[in-house]
Amino acid sequence: MHNNEKMVLLHVENAREKLHQALKKYGFLTHPKVIEQSVALDHLLNQYSSQKTVC
Repeated sequence: MHNNEKMVLLHVENAREKLHQALKKYGFLTHPKVIEQSVALDHLLNQYSSQKTVC
């Protein structure tokens, strides 16, 4: 695994934790802050997936 992949995975884990925290704080999936964090996590997962495809 390359360093860049490791960094993206660390960001993914951080974003996933932030999503869980937002869900606990706001209580429902449709709250704008939860959606915002979900989109951020999706972006990172797509980035990781595209890197895995290229390598």
